[in-house]
Amino acid sequence: MKICAARPNRPRSRNPRPKRLGPTLAVLAGALIPTLSPALDLPAPELSHALTRLETPLPAPEFTLRDMDEHPHALSDYRGKVVMLNFWATWCPPCRREIPSMESIYQDLQKEGFTVLAVNEFEDSDRVFAFLGQLNLFPSFPILFDSDSRVSQDYGVKGLPTTLLLDQQGNVVYRAVGGRDFDHPAVRAIVRELLQRGKTGDPTPPVSPTPAEPPG
Repeated sequence: MKICAARPNRPRSRNPRPKRLGPTLAVLAGALIPTLSPALDLPAPELSHALTRLETPLPAPEFTLRDMDEHPHALSDYRGKVVMLNFWATWCPPCRREIPSMESIYQDLQKEGFTVLAVNEFEDSDRVFAFLGQLNLFPSFPILFDSDSRVSQDYGVKGLPTTLLLDQQGNVVYRAVGGRDFDHPAVRAIVRELLQRGKTGDPTPPVSPTPAEPPG
């Protein structure tokens, strides 16, 4: 499974510079982004569809980030929906390859109470817009910008892409690190299960511990 470092490597400098974390990382990330080829030139990788269920659901940290049109999106705005929270960047190959599957599941399930929030790391809206324009289908779900990586740090993101699945009560219940095929029937079944629990008002239960084997 291939993942990308959550932070681009930064060259060492002998001269100390003022601490301007966000802009500095954004510039360095831009310097590392290769020339993007059309989406059709990318190889078709075999992406996993496995999601890891947390033993105990954890409350998702609140945040507010802006989209490409500078409109703010607070996570609390999506309370009552099942949320796929995806941390990504254009310079990360597996991030780019999973976008079409995210758009597919979003298109099919958004009317049932499902949404996707794709949180871009380190980059600006112009660069992301140029990249998305090369895809066969421009994503219709919100693209948000975490330019200083504060949100990804709050969520403990160590590599890209990282995807979290939140239930309708705002709890993180599933996690995946690395590229995924989110259009896979197994992923759709997980999302539908969470949607159904929301309709019945049942909270997402913790994972049942494996019973100990009786002594021999």
